[in-house]
Amino acid sequence: MDFVGLEKLSLVDYDQHLSAVLFMAGCPFRCPFCHNSDLVIHPENAKAIPWEEIYAFLKKRVGVLDGVVITGGEPTLMPDLLEKMKAIKDLGYQIKLDTNGSHPNIVKEAVSLGLVDYIAMDIKNSKEKYPLTAGVPNLDIKPIEESVEFIMNSGIDYEFRTTIIDEHHDLASIKDIANWIKGAKKYFLQRYIDNEHCIDHGLHMVEKEKALTFVKTLESQIDYVSLRGYE
Repeated sequence: MDFVGLEKLSLVDYDQHLSAVLFMAGCPFRCPFCHNSDLVIHPENAKAIPWEEIYAFLKKRVGVLDGVVITGGEPTLMPDLLEKMKAIKDLGYQIKLDTNGSHPNIVKEAVSLGLVDYIAMDIKNSKEKYPLTAGVPNLDIKPIEESVEFIMNSGIDYEFRTTIIDEHHDLASIKDIANWIKGAKKYFLQRYIDNEHCIDHGLHMVEKEKALTFVKTLESQIDYVSLRGYE
């Protein structure tokens, strides 16, 4: 399985790093607010980029770029992900892994092998509302819980993040999330923007004033909480 997207320079996807971003197609979730619907719903239509081409680019940019972000879709679905991460690490890059936490075994192995420097995991909603917000009825969230617990105790730098939707998130669900990830290092509430690439439409962003009340609720449980995407 190959990556299907390469952003050659990003200043925003990996804090304090000039990075390239690699996109993988396919995801077990169908979050209605997802902006990568083409990669999630029809991964078979995504045009693969030969790994040799990506590796040659990254090798050429050593000393110019210092980080590589691996995202999706859900990158932990890639059968040879760890081998590719090792090749990237051997070039001297710092690696940020974006994940929805659905495959904790891959996350654990990447950490144990020293292949990841930063993990960004999505927290879709409270445990009760997770299936609805992930777009998967009867979703078993035990793997998600396992990933959260592991990441918080892994010793790796990390963040959790939630794209907040007015129809999906309220103060009660935010309080439940706060209790769930109590003691987490960093947690970002991300502004939702509806665009043509979303899986579903008709959802609404949480207004900034309301989002700030969420932040205040979370700050008693989590070390650092901030809004992302709000001016």
